[in-house]
Amino acid sequence: MPSTTKKLAIASAAFAMFAATSSGALAQKKYDPGATDTEIKIGNIMPYSGPASAYGVIGKTEEAYFKKINAEGGINGRKINFISYDDAYSPPKTVEQTRKLVESDEVLFVFNPLGTPPNSAIQKYLNSKKVPQLFVATGATKWNDPKNFPWTMGWQPNYQSETQIYAKYILKEMPNAKIGVLYQNDDYGKDYLKGLKDGLGAKAASMIVMEESYEVSAPTIDSHIVKLKSSGADVFVNITTPKFAAQAIKKNNEIGWKPVHFLNNVSASIGAVMKPAGFDAGQGI
Repeated sequence: MPSTTKKLAIASAAFAMFAATSSGALAQKKYDPGATDTEIKIGNIMPYSGPASAYGVIGKTEEAYFKKINAEGGINGRKINFISYDDAYSPPKTVEQTRKLVESDEVLFVFNPLGTPPNSAIQKYLNSKKVPQLFVATGATKWNDPKNFPWTMGWQPNYQSETQIYAKYILKEMPNAKIGVLYQNDDYGKDYLKGLKDGLGAKAASMIVMEESYEVSAPTIDSHIVKLKSSGADVFVNITTPKFAAQAIKKNNEIGWKPVHFLNNVSASIGAVMKPAGFDAGQGI
């Protein structure tokens, strides 16, 4: 074989090999951590224990739904790997579990993490890591801040809008109402309270006769209910999570306090609130 022809043959073979290996490399798709051609890793934080454990059923329901999706073939051939950890509704624990999801499990995003205080604790971290904090299970107004937290997306109707609706109804139907408020002493409770006051406007100061706050670590809110009854309030705005909502309904019934009772939607559960409180005790809410 002439020298020039031999060189061309070698060069052609080398180019063919390079083209083959290059096309293979180009064909390999690039994904963020948590996604492959066969799997999507989804992280979740839920209070399976602690004072808000009634919400744990949400995580179990999501897990069951994703299993159904997988059984039906997944999403475009990808199976969902749903990794859900218990944070006991404790922000320090939320931070610990979220770091585990991001840095150890390497999830694609954190989906539907529950609670205003827990989500507040991880918002800056997830945004700094550019890991989506997707469809947070809390209605606080703070989640609508795409300028400062573009990786956080809310989902629920916001709490302030809800209590503004209650306030509008009270002003129309009970303009002389004496309102007693029980609220959780954190961003969740304060958001609801602000909405109520904004909705009542100039009349908030005169219509709200007592505000009682409780800590989520408290074993009971019975004493707060007794104080609210003694205030003479004839309207009760109940801004509580399920455990305390059930306690409030039960205690109201025990002491014979029968105000017009507004219960926030985060505790509008038959199984977690109305049943343990006693169906008879919850009539008229």
